[in-house]
Amino acid sequence: IIIVVNIYIMKNYIDCDNVYIDKCVYGLGVFSLKDFKEGDIIEIGLMSIVNNVDGNENDHLFTWSDDRTIWACGSGCLPYYNHSNEPNIKKVGDLINNTMKIVALKDIMVGDELMNKYISSSWRKCFKTI
Repeated sequence: IIIVVNIYIMKNYIDCDNVYIDKCVYGLGVFSLKDFKEGDIIEIGLMSIVNNVDGNENDHLFTWSDDRTIWACGSGCLPYYNHSNEPNIKKVGDLINNTMKIVALKDIMVGDELMNKYISSSWRKCFKTI
């Protein structure tokens, strides 16, 4: 008797196991559950394009096109990374595959808040107070 088994390998498009959300001076922020070295991938998330919204008014949406006309929301902890002029992480968006990676810009310790520089802070209305 021959038994054929189909094995499906599920790719995990969302990985936020190494971070957590907690209260901070800005309301909520993302913090590290482990040490990271510069260049390490901290989180991977999916982006979902949303229509009929104005991302200039909503700080939890992401600019998701080079011409600033498409907006997306992110999975996992992606919407909760706060702004810093001295960031310890960067967001790397893949507009074709609708994914985003969070990458360490320097060594990060357990418990550190993970912060990036909001590139759109110079033109989005919702970031005027930053």
